Amino acid sequence: MKLPPTFLAAAALLATAVAITPAQAQTKWDLPAAYPASNFHTVNLVDFANDVDRATGGKLKITVHAGASLFKAPEIKRAVQGGQAQIGEILLVNFQNEWQLFGADGLPFLADSYDEAMKLYKAQKPLLEKKLGEQGMMVLYAVPWPPQGIYTKKLLASAADLKGLKWRAYSPATARIAELVGAQPVTVQAAELSQALATGVVESYMSSGSTGYDSKTYEHLKYWYDTQAWLPKNAVLVNKAAFNALDKGTQDALLKAAADAEVRGLAASKKTNTDSLDKLRANGMQILPPSPQLKADMKKVGDIMLKEWLEKAGPEGKQLVDAYRK
Repeated sequence: MKLPPTFLAAAALLATAVAITPAQAQTKWDLPAAYPASNFHTVNLVDFANDVDRATGGKLKITVHAGASLFKAPEIKRAVQGGQAQIGEILLVNFQNEWQLFGADGLPFLADSYDEAMKLYKAQKPLLEKKLGEQGMMVLYAVPWPPQGIYTKKLLASAADLKGLKWRAYSPATARIAELVGAQPVTVQAAELSQALATGVVESYMSSGSTGYDSKTYEHLKYWYDTQAWLPKNAVLVNKAAFNALDKGTQDALLKAAADAEVRGLAASKKTNTDSLDKLRANGMQILPPSPQLKADMKKVGDIMLKEWLEKAGPEGKQLVDAYRK
């Protein structure tokens, strides 16, 4: 019996549909990250990706690309915005030149503890969501780095002792600190820091104990001053079109995993702060409190930078600082 052509066409179509269903059922996302696989932020990203995989029954697979292996730190935001990556992790302060409010948590001594950092984020979040929404993105979650201190090759009695030192700058704020204390700013991202220290390109910088340990700073610099200057945040952004293409159940699972990652990341940051300082000590680094003079000098730097920032940030900046200080 000869089957009609319409029947054969329908059967072929059905076979094709069956063949492509498994591929369609699974969505694959790339998540570029700037920090090493061992860093607590990256570990948290992998846990987040695993949670999403489990909660969606494998429907959404997120691959984490650590150590700036897919995109370098300054390129990740644009990659997510343009859809080259569906999701990515950025250090917000890196993008202050684009929009001043990205740099709010890099202002020295504005928010100088975990509680204050999260309070600042609460005030910052609605403004962040609006800005990122205009750029076709959403913020899924954010996690603070441990408090920032000063790494240096020599003892510091005051900010004057930083004069002339080659200072690692990784954001507009860290470059401005260098200018205000008379150090020489050198732009070096996290992935290149170890090499910059080994070759003497960097002799001092401000960062957390976590970055100091990851980059083996203790092999090159001997002192870390616990100034608790600020706690910058990493934020995980998702491309809105990619998010909207997911079914409701997958979207809900992603948002739930993100909320869990934010809580877990904060706890991990606090633990890392303690652990990394212990590890730095064990490797011969001296962890020191800043002298009253150094503290006063750095506070002065913070006051100047806040004033400058408010001038540039305009009404939005004032709104943020007022909401935070309420």
